[in-house]
Amino acid sequence: MSTVTQSHLASPRAALRARGLQMTRAAFGLSPWYRAYRRRLAMTDVLVIVASVALAAWVHAGEAHVSAGPATRVATAAVLGLLWYVALAADRTYDPRTFGSGPLEFHRVFDASWKLFSLVAVVAFLIKMEGARTYLVVALPVGLVGLLATRYAWRGWLHRHRTERHMTTAVLAIGLRDQAERLIREMNGRPSSGYRVVGVCVPSGTVRAGEEIDGVPVLGDLKTAGAIAAQVGADCVAVSGSDAVTADVVRRLGWELEPVGVDLMLTAELADVAGPRITVTPAAGVSLLHVDAPRFAGPKFLLKAVMDWAGAAMLTVLVLPVLVVTAVAVKATSKGPVFFRQDRVGRGGRTFRMLKFRTMVVGAERMVAQVAADGDDGAGVLFKRRDDPRVTPVGRVLRRYSIDELPQLFNVLSGNMSLVGPRPPLPSEVSKYEARMRRRLLVKPGLTGLWQVGGRSDLPWEECVRLDVYYAENWTPFGDLMILARTAKAVFGGAGAY
Repeated sequence: MSTVTQSHLASPRAALRARGLQMTRAAFGLSPWYRAYRRRLAMTDVLVIVASVALAAWVHAGEAHVSAGPATRVATAAVLGLLWYVALAADRTYDPRTFGSGPLEFHRVFDASWKLFSLVAVVAFLIKMEGARTYLVVALPVGLVGLLATRYAWRGWLHRHRTERHMTTAVLAIGLRDQAERLIREMNGRPSSGYRVVGVCVPSGTVRAGEEIDGVPVLGDLKTAGAIAAQVGADCVAVSGSDAVTADVVRRLGWELEPVGVDLMLTAELADVAGPRITVTPAAGVSLLHVDAPRFAGPKFLLKAVMDWAGAAMLTVLVLPVLVVTAVAVKATSKGPVFFRQDRVGRGGRTFRMLKFRTMVVGAERMVAQVAADGDDGAGVLFKRRDDPRVTPVGRVLRRYSIDELPQLFNVLSGNMSLVGPRPPLPSEVSKYEARMRRRLLVKPGLTGLWQVGGRSDLPWEECVRLDVYYAENWTPFGDLMILARTAKAVFGGAGAY
């Protein structure tokens, strides 16, 4: 492809208009929508903060031996509320790059809140501030739950709009054809990502002008990328590395984009590596991208063990009535034991006996070959049947809402399982694992996990493996909390449970 002329520069506008896309930043630029969305977030955050500190102030006013007057209590609540909002802003919870991202956005809200109240606790201890404990006990948990809940609601609202291609960030992709294809597939194939590739610029001579890559038009070459980005209303330019995209090209592109307010992104060819493992370090004029190796021991795992035991103990007490009622229902409606015990493979390849409520007739394992002859709805090495005749009527209800898995809380308490982790595999599955699949065994299997919230039995086998390996290498305590929160939605939805 020759150097783009003025007539070629007119083609981006025509190509995109042909697809019904308006050529203004108001169409898909950050400027119009992200400011309105940020105002909505700020408004709900302020309402939650005011409500939580007001509740704490009211509780404090009813306590005995309160010496502070109403004006002092109101001033204290107002200052705390203002500091809370400032902490949220300082921790970049209103950064457009995090809108709709989920874990990162929630983590920043959580991080800003606990840091502020930790500082409040220290200052209150030093100056012996009256009522500080009430604010810590009441305002922090109530406000944090409220902030996360409203952010979750707004995130769902944003994702619904993004499925209709609204409120997205327009991207101009720069790189070779295969790199552009990968970027288009990842961004345009997942509307919830918030990014949409609207055009591609490639090195001269690699693709002819007017061609398309996965339905996205090729608009020009590297020399005119800056002008094209401004003309088509792109919000950012995503550059993939190649021999033609040198450091000098990227530097000049950044200079061209700066005056028109278009962001520059460099795509790293890293698959399934979470953000906390990546660090950028400048050294001698070169930015070094560090990828921390996964760690499977240390204080973080000790914290996970404590969270598992405490969480499992609390959940066991809460669901005890459900356990009793389910046990009676299983025993009364079919012959056989209440619990089904099966060998599963845990961390390090060690085998343990996993507990579940029995959902099938006695001797179901001996009937696998007979049932499999009529079809298999499973994936990979898994055998699954949607209409499995071995499942009892009560068992179908238990499976539909994952109630049959509640006895695994006792496996968590005994230390064989975790609340969150990869799916506990059968020994027959593990015997067929490749090296990549065995990385699932580096952490304890979980009562729930990414496979549970991602679709359960509806997921292809390769996706199940990818999610489990990704979790094993990238898990964080806060990520576990997010998965537990998403599990409730997946359970009540019942998708993929049979």
